[in-house]
Amino acid sequence: MAIEAPAARPANPRFSSGPCAKIPQFTTDMLADAALGRSHRAAIGKDKLKAAIETTREILGVPADYKIGIVPASDTGAVEMAMWSMLGARPATMVAWESFGAGWVTDVVKQLKIEAEVKTADYGDIVDLAEVDFDTDVVFTWNGTTSGVRVPNGDAIPADRAGLTICDATSAAFAQDLPWDKLDVTTFSWQKVMGGEAAHGMLILSPRAVERLESYTPAWPLPKIFRLTKGGKLIEGIFKGETINTPSMLAVEDYLVALDWAKSVGGLKGLMGRADANAKVIWDFCETRDWIANLANDPATRSNTSVCLKFTDDRIKDGATFAKAVAKRLEKEGVALDIGAYRDAPAGLRIWCGATVETSDLEALMPWLEYAFEAEIAAQ
Repeated sequence: MAIEAPAARPANPRFSSGPCAKIPQFTTDMLADAALGRSHRAAIGKDKLKAAIETTREILGVPADYKIGIVPASDTGAVEMAMWSMLGARPATMVAWESFGAGWVTDVVKQLKIEAEVKTADYGDIVDLAEVDFDTDVVFTWNGTTSGVRVPNGDAIPADRAGLTICDATSAAFAQDLPWDKLDVTTFSWQKVMGGEAAHGMLILSPRAVERLESYTPAWPLPKIFRLTKGGKLIEGIFKGETINTPSMLAVEDYLVALDWAKSVGGLKGLMGRADANAKVIWDFCETRDWIANLANDPATRSNTSVCLKFTDDRIKDGATFAKAVAKRLEKEGVALDIGAYRDAPAGLRIWCGATVETSDLEALMPWLEYAFEAEIAAQ
Protein backbone atom coordinates (compact mmCIF):
# COMPACT_ATOMS: atom_id res chain seq x y z
CA MET A 1 0.00 0.00 0.00
CA ALA A 2 1.12 3.58 -0.63
CA ILE A 3 2.63 5.44 2.30
CA GLU A 4 3.22 9.10 3.00
CA ALA A 5 6.44 10.75 1.86
CA PRO A 6 9.02 11.00 4.66
CA ALA A 7 9.69 14.38 6.22
CA ALA A 8 13.49 14.11 6.47
CA ARG A 9 15.66 14.30 3.36
CA PRO A 10 19.31 13.53 2.66
CA ALA A 11 21.34 16.74 2.92
CA ASN A 12 23.29 15.56 -0.13
CA PRO A 13 21.34 13.38 -2.59
CA ARG A 14 24.42 12.50 -4.68
CA PHE A 15 24.86 8.72 -4.60
CA SER A 16 26.37 8.26 -8.07
CA SER A 17 28.96 5.50 -8.51
CA GLY A 18 31.18 7.76 -10.58
CA PRO A 19 31.91 10.55 -10.55
CA CYS A 20 31.13 10.20 -6.87
CA ALA A 21 30.14 12.67 -4.16
CA LYS A 22 32.72 15.31 -3.28
CA ILE A 23 34.20 15.37 0.20
CA PRO A 24 31.84 16.68 2.91
CA GLN A 25 31.47 20.47 3.01
CA PHE A 26 33.31 20.79 -0.32
CA THR A 27 33.41 24.20 -1.96
CA THR A 28 35.43 25.40 -4.93
CA ASP A 29 37.17 27.83 -2.57
CA MET A 30 39.19 24.82 -1.43
CA LEU A 31 40.88 24.83 -4.83
CA ALA A 32 42.24 28.39 -4.53
CA ASP A 33 45.83 27.11 -4.39
CA ALA A 34 45.58 25.30 -7.75
CA ALA A 35 48.48 25.96 -10.11
CA LEU A 36 46.18 27.27 -12.83
CA GLY A 37 47.84 28.73 -15.89
CA ARG A 38 51.15 27.15 -14.88
CA SER A 39 53.04 24.41 -16.67
CA HIS A 40 52.83 20.98 -15.12
CA ARG A 41 56.57 20.80 -15.85
CA ALA A 42 57.34 23.92 -13.82
CA ALA A 43 58.53 23.39 -10.25
CA ILE A 44 55.11 24.16 -8.76
CA GLY A 45 53.39 21.68 -11.08
CA LYS A 46 55.94 18.94 -10.45
CA ASP A 47 55.73 19.47 -6.71
CA LYS A 48 51.96 19.09 -6.69
CA LEU A 49 52.02 16.00 -8.88
CA LYS A 50 54.74 14.45 -6.71
CA ALA A 51 52.71 15.30 -3.61
CA ALA A 52 49.69 13.52 -5.10
CA ILE A 53 51.81 10.42 -5.65
CA GLU A 54 53.50 10.35 -2.26
CA THR A 55 50.35 11.19 -0.26
CA THR A 56 48.60 8.36 -2.09
CA ARG A 57 51.45 6.07 -1.03
CA GLU A 58 51.18 7.26 2.58
CA ILE A 59 47.43 6.76 2.92
CA LEU A 60 47.20 3.45 1.06
CA GLY A 61 50.34 2.00 2.61
CA VAL A 62 51.93 1.25 -0.75
CA PRO A 63 55.42 -0.28 -0.24
CA ALA A 64 58.38 2.03 -0.81
CA ASP A 65 59.73 -0.13 -3.66
CA TYR A 66 56.46 0.04 -5.62
CA LYS A 67 56.12 2.70 -8.33
CA ILE A 68 53.09 5.01 -8.48
CA GLY A 69 52.29 7.00 -11.61
CA ILE A 70 49.57 9.39 -12.75
CA VAL A 71 48.46 8.32 -16.23
CA PRO A 72 45.92 9.40 -18.88
CA ALA A 73 42.32 8.27 -19.34
CA SER A 74 41.26 7.44 -15.80
CA ASP A 75 41.22 3.85 -14.53
CA THR A 76 40.45 2.58 -18.03
CA GLY A 77 43.65 4.10 -19.36
CA ALA A 78 45.69 2.62 -16.51
CA VAL A 79 44.30 -0.90 -17.05
CA GLU A 80 44.76 -0.74 -20.82
CA MET A 81 48.31 0.58 -20.40
CA ALA A 82 49.18 -2.39 -18.18
CA MET A 83 47.58 -5.01 -20.43
CA TRP A 84 49.04 -3.68 -23.67
CA SER A 85 52.50 -3.27 -22.16
CA MET A 86 52.86 -6.47 -20.11
CA LEU A 87 50.59 -9.21 -21.40
CA GLY A 88 51.78 -11.70 -23.99
CA ALA A 89 54.95 -12.84 -22.23
CA ARG A 90 53.15 -15.92 -20.88
CA PRO A 91 49.61 -17.34 -20.98
CA ALA A 92 46.94 -15.25 -19.31
CA THR A 93 43.82 -15.87 -17.25
CA MET A 94 41.02 -13.34 -17.53
CA VAL A 95 38.64 -13.27 -14.57
CA ALA A 96 35.34 -11.38 -14.77
CA TRP A 97 32.10 -11.10 -12.81
CA GLU A 98 30.79 -7.73 -13.98
CA SER A 99 30.77 -5.29 -16.91
CA PHE A 100 34.24 -3.79 -16.69
CA GLY A 101 35.96 -7.12 -16.11
CA ALA A 102 34.12 -8.41 -19.16
CA GLY A 103 35.49 -5.45 -21.11
CA TRP A 104 39.05 -6.39 -20.21
CA VAL A 105 38.33 -9.92 -21.44
CA THR A 106 37.21 -8.56 -24.81
CA ASP A 107 40.32 -6.40 -25.19
CA VAL A 108 42.72 -9.23 -24.42
CA VAL A 109 41.02 -12.01 -26.33
CA LYS A 110 39.69 -10.13 -29.37
CA GLN A 111 42.03 -7.15 -29.70
CA LEU A 112 45.40 -8.36 -28.43
CA LYS A 113 44.54 -11.97 -29.35
CA ILE A 114 46.52 -13.36 -26.41
CA GLU A 115 46.25 -16.99 -25.37
CA ALA A 116 43.96 -16.73 -22.36
CA GLU A 117 41.70 -18.83 -20.22
CA VAL A 118 38.50 -16.95 -19.41
CA LYS A 119 36.75 -17.53 -16.09
CA THR A 120 33.46 -15.76 -15.41
CA ALA A 121 30.69 -15.67 -12.83
CA ASP A 122 27.17 -14.31 -13.03
CA TYR A 123 26.22 -10.98 -11.48
CA GLY A 124 26.02 -11.43 -7.73
CA ASP A 125 28.69 -14.13 -7.63
CA ILE A 126 32.47 -14.20 -7.86
CA VAL A 127 34.96 -16.53 -9.49
CA ASP A 128 36.69 -18.83 -6.99
CA LEU A 129 40.26 -17.50 -7.09
CA ALA A 130 41.50 -20.76 -5.56
CA GLU A 131 40.80 -22.34 -8.95
CA VAL A 132 42.86 -19.77 -10.87
CA ASP A 133 46.36 -20.63 -12.13
CA PHE A 134 48.53 -17.77 -10.87
CA ASP A 135 51.49 -19.03 -12.85
CA THR A 136 49.67 -17.31 -15.70
CA ASP A 137 49.19 -13.55 -15.82
CA VAL A 138 45.85 -12.88 -14.13
CA VAL A 139 43.65 -9.85 -14.83
CA PHE A 140 40.75 -9.25 -12.46
CA THR A 141 38.63 -6.59 -10.80
CA TRP A 142 38.87 -6.33 -7.01
CA ASN A 143 35.49 -4.68 -6.52
CA GLY A 144 32.85 -5.00 -9.21
CA THR A 145 31.47 -1.48 -9.52
CA THR A 146 28.50 -2.68 -11.57
CA SER A 147 27.74 -5.85 -9.58
CA GLY A 148 28.44 -4.88 -5.98
CA VAL A 149 30.60 -7.97 -5.50
CA ARG A 150 34.19 -7.83 -4.21
CA VAL A 151 37.17 -10.07 -3.55
CA PRO A 152 37.05 -10.68 0.23
CA ASN A 153 40.84 -11.02 0.60
CA GLY A 154 43.97 -12.02 -1.26
CA ASP A 155 44.51 -15.37 0.47
CA ALA A 156 44.07 -17.38 -2.75
CA ILE A 157 46.89 -15.51 -4.52
CA PRO A 158 50.18 -17.36 -3.86
CA ALA A 159 53.27 -15.43 -2.82
CA ASP A 160 55.43 -17.57 -5.13
CA ARG A 161 53.31 -17.04 -8.25
CA ALA A 162 55.14 -16.99 -11.58
CA GLY A 163 52.63 -14.76 -13.33
CA LEU A 164 51.67 -11.15 -12.72
CA THR A 165 48.44 -10.06 -11.09
CA ILE A 166 46.83 -7.06 -12.80
CA CYS A 167 44.08 -5.68 -10.57
CA ASP A 168 41.47 -3.07 -11.45
CA ALA A 169 40.82 -1.64 -7.99
CA THR A 170 39.07 1.57 -8.96
CA SER A 171 36.09 1.22 -6.59
CA ALA A 172 38.12 -0.55 -3.90
CA ALA A 173 41.09 1.77 -3.36
CA PHE A 174 40.66 3.91 -0.21
CA ALA A 175 37.73 1.76 0.98
CA GLN A 176 39.06 -1.78 1.12
CA ASP A 177 42.31 -3.29 2.40
CA LEU A 178 44.38 -4.16 -0.67
CA PRO A 179 47.14 -6.75 -0.06
CA TRP A 180 50.05 -5.14 -1.88
CA ASP A 181 52.25 -8.23 -1.72
CA LYS A 182 49.63 -10.06 -3.81
CA LEU A 183 49.18 -7.32 -6.42
CA ASP A 184 51.72 -6.59 -9.15
CA VAL A 185 49.72 -3.97 -11.05
CA THR A 186 46.98 -1.99 -9.35
CA THR A 187 44.87 0.71 -10.97
CA PHE A 188 42.25 3.20 -9.86
CA SER A 189 40.96 6.69 -10.60
CA TRP A 190 40.42 9.79 -8.48
CA GLN A 191 36.69 9.96 -9.17
CA LYS A 192 35.59 7.03 -7.00
CA VAL A 193 36.16 6.75 -3.24
CA MET A 194 38.00 10.08 -3.01
CA GLY A 195 35.27 11.95 -4.88
CA GLY A 196 37.82 13.44 -7.27
CA GLU A 197 37.41 14.45 -10.89
CA ALA A 198 37.58 12.17 -13.92
CA ALA A 199 40.21 11.60 -16.62
CA HIS A 200 43.26 10.81 -14.44
CA GLY A 201 44.29 7.25 -13.61
CA MET A 202 46.71 5.82 -11.07
CA LEU A 203 49.06 2.99 -11.98
CA ILE A 204 50.89 1.16 -9.18
CA LEU A 205 53.64 -1.31 -10.11
CA SER A 206 55.41 -3.90 -7.98
CA PRO A 207 59.11 -4.66 -8.60
CA ARG A 208 57.97 -7.79 -10.49
CA ALA A 209 55.88 -5.66 -12.82
CA VAL A 210 58.81 -3.33 -13.44
CA GLU A 211 60.99 -6.34 -14.23
CA ARG A 212 58.43 -7.51 -16.80
CA LEU A 213 58.37 -4.09 -18.44
CA GLU A 214 62.17 -3.99 -18.71
CA SER A 215 62.56 -7.56 -19.98
CA TYR A 216 59.63 -7.96 -22.38
CA THR A 217 58.69 -6.15 -25.57
CA PRO A 218 55.15 -6.82 -26.88
CA ALA A 219 54.70 -7.97 -30.47
CA TRP A 220 52.32 -5.09 -31.19
CA PRO A 221 53.09 -1.37 -31.43
CA LEU A 222 52.29 0.81 -28.43
CA PRO A 223 50.80 4.31 -28.76
CA LYS A 224 52.61 7.09 -26.93
CA ILE A 225 50.20 7.21 -23.99
CA PHE A 226 50.88 3.50 -23.24
CA ARG A 227 54.69 3.64 -23.30
CA LEU A 228 56.26 3.05 -19.90
CA THR A 229 59.79 2.21 -21.03
CA LYS A 230 62.47 3.69 -23.23
CA GLY A 231 65.50 1.75 -24.39
CA GLY A 232 64.43 -1.23 -22.30
CA LYS A 233 64.33 0.78 -19.07
CA LEU A 234 61.40 2.12 -17.06
CA ILE A 235 60.71 5.79 -17.66
CA GLU A 236 61.24 6.77 -14.03
CA GLY A 237 59.91 10.30 -14.53
CA ILE A 238 56.35 9.01 -14.97
CA PHE A 239 56.51 7.83 -11.37
CA LYS A 240 57.84 11.13 -10.07
CA GLY A 241 55.08 13.31 -11.46
CA GLU A 242 56.41 13.80 -15.00
CA THR A 243 53.19 12.76 -16.67
CA ILE A 244 52.98 11.38 -20.21
CA ASN A 245 50.54 14.07 -21.27
CA THR A 246 49.24 17.30 -19.75
CA PRO A 247 47.18 16.81 -16.58
CA SER A 248 44.52 19.16 -15.28
CA MET A 249 46.14 21.10 -12.47
CA LEU A 250 42.65 21.95 -11.20
CA ALA A 251 41.86 18.24 -10.90
CA VAL A 252 45.25 17.64 -9.26
CA GLU A 253 44.47 20.28 -6.64
CA ASP A 254 41.07 18.72 -6.06
CA TYR A 255 42.71 15.33 -5.46
CA LEU A 256 45.22 16.86 -3.06
CA VAL A 257 42.38 18.46 -1.10
CA ALA A 258 40.61 15.09 -0.94
CA LEU A 259 43.80 13.38 0.25
CA ASP A 260 44.20 15.95 3.03
CA TRP A 261 40.59 15.32 4.05
CA ALA A 262 41.30 11.56 4.06
CA LYS A 263 44.12 12.07 6.54
CA SER A 264 41.83 14.21 8.72
CA VAL A 265 39.32 11.35 9.10
CA GLY A 266 41.95 8.79 10.09
CA GLY A 267 43.58 7.79 6.82
CA LEU A 268 42.81 4.41 5.28
CA LYS A 269 41.33 2.98 8.48
CA GLY A 270 38.99 5.95 8.79
CA LEU A 271 37.97 5.80 5.14
CA MET A 272 37.24 2.09 5.35
CA GLY A 273 35.23 2.63 8.51
CA ARG A 274 33.09 5.29 6.86
CA ALA A 275 32.38 3.06 3.85
CA ASP A 276 31.58 0.09 6.08
CA ALA A 277 29.16 2.17 8.15
CA ASN A 278 27.48 3.49 5.01
CA ALA A 279 27.02 0.07 3.45
CA LYS A 280 25.68 -1.34 6.72
CA VAL A 281 22.80 1.12 6.62
CA ILE A 282 21.61 -0.46 3.37
CA TRP A 283 22.42 -4.03 4.38
CA ASP A 284 20.41 -3.66 7.59
CA PHE A 285 17.52 -2.11 5.67
CA CYS A 286 17.44 -5.02 3.20
CA GLU A 287 17.57 -7.64 5.96
CA THR A 288 14.33 -6.31 7.44
CA ARG A 289 12.40 -6.16 4.15
CA ASP A 290 11.21 -9.05 2.00
CA TRP A 291 10.95 -7.03 -1.22
CA ILE A 292 14.57 -5.97 -1.72
CA ALA A 293 17.93 -7.74 -1.42
CA ASN A 294 21.62 -7.26 -2.02
CA LEU A 295 22.66 -8.42 -5.48
CA ALA A 296 25.70 -10.11 -3.92
CA ASN A 297 24.73 -13.64 -2.95
CA ASP A 298 27.51 -14.23 -0.40
CA PRO A 299 27.71 -11.71 2.47
CA ALA A 300 31.50 -12.15 2.49
CA THR A 301 31.71 -10.67 -1.00
CA ARG A 302 29.32 -7.72 -0.55
CA SER A 303 30.85 -4.43 -1.67
CA ASN A 304 31.04 -1.60 0.83
CA THR A 305 31.20 1.02 -1.95
CA SER A 306 29.02 0.15 -4.95
CA VAL A 307 26.09 -1.47 -3.20
CA CYS A 308 23.84 -3.10 -5.80
CA LEU A 309 20.26 -4.06 -5.00
CA LYS A 310 17.55 -6.16 -6.62
CA PHE A 311 13.78 -6.05 -6.13
CA THR A 312 12.36 -9.44 -5.13
CA ASP A 313 8.62 -8.80 -4.77
CA ASP A 314 6.44 -11.16 -6.82
CA ARG A 315 3.97 -8.34 -7.50
CA ILE A 316 6.45 -6.59 -9.79
CA LYS A 317 5.32 -7.11 -13.38
CA ASP A 318 8.37 -5.80 -15.27
CA GLY A 319 11.60 -5.70 -13.29
CA ALA A 320 13.52 -3.28 -15.50
CA THR A 321 10.62 -0.84 -15.87
CA PHE A 322 9.88 -0.98 -12.15
CA ALA A 323 13.48 -0.33 -11.06
CA LYS A 324 13.80 2.61 -13.45
CA ALA A 325 10.54 4.05 -12.14
CA VAL A 326 11.75 3.86 -8.53
CA ALA A 327 15.02 5.57 -9.42
CA LYS A 328 13.18 8.23 -11.42
CA ARG A 329 10.75 8.92 -8.59
CA LEU A 330 13.59 9.34 -6.08
CA GLU A 331 15.41 11.68 -8.44
CA LYS A 332 12.25 13.72 -9.05
CA GLU A 333 11.85 14.08 -5.29
CA GLY A 334 15.45 15.31 -5.10
CA VAL A 335 16.51 12.66 -2.57
CA ALA A 336 18.69 10.34 -4.67
CA LEU A 337 20.48 11.08 -7.92
CA ASP A 338 21.97 8.57 -10.36
CA ILE A 339 21.15 5.37 -8.48
CA GLY A 340 19.86 3.25 -11.35
CA ALA A 341 21.66 -0.03 -12.01
CA TYR A 342 24.44 0.04 -14.60
CA ARG A 343 23.16 -0.43 -18.14
CA ASP A 344 24.64 -3.96 -18.51
CA ALA A 345 23.69 -5.11 -15.01
CA PRO A 346 20.49 -6.80 -13.83
CA ALA A 347 17.57 -4.49 -13.14
CA GLY A 348 17.77 -2.81 -9.76
CA LEU A 349 19.51 0.03 -7.95
CA ARG A 350 23.14 0.94 -7.28
CA ILE A 351 23.84 3.21 -4.32
CA TRP A 352 27.35 4.53 -3.74
CA CYS A 353 28.58 4.19 -0.16
CA GLY A 354 32.18 5.36 -0.42
CA ALA A 355 33.80 7.45 2.29
CA THR A 356 32.73 10.85 0.94
CA VAL A 357 29.06 9.95 1.49
CA GLU A 358 27.68 10.79 4.92
CA THR A 359 26.02 7.96 6.84
CA SER A 360 23.22 10.30 7.89
CA ASP A 361 22.30 10.84 4.25
CA LEU A 362 21.90 7.11 3.68
CA GLU A 363 19.84 6.81 6.84
CA ALA A 364 17.57 9.56 5.52
CA LEU A 365 17.34 7.87 2.12
CA MET A 366 16.08 4.49 3.32
CA PRO A 367 12.52 5.64 4.22
CA TRP A 368 12.35 7.33 0.82
CA LEU A 369 13.35 4.07 -0.84
CA GLU A 370 10.45 2.33 0.89
CA TYR A 371 8.12 5.18 -0.06
CA ALA A 372 9.13 4.98 -3.73
CA PHE A 373 8.78 1.19 -3.76
CA GLU A 374 5.25 1.28 -2.36
CA ALA A 375 4.27 4.13 -4.69
CA GLU A 376 5.40 2.22 -7.76
CA ILE A 377 3.71 -1.00 -6.60
CA ALA A 378 0.48 0.95 -6.31
CA ALA A 379 1.02 2.59 -9.71
CA GLN A 380 1.37 -0.68 -11.65
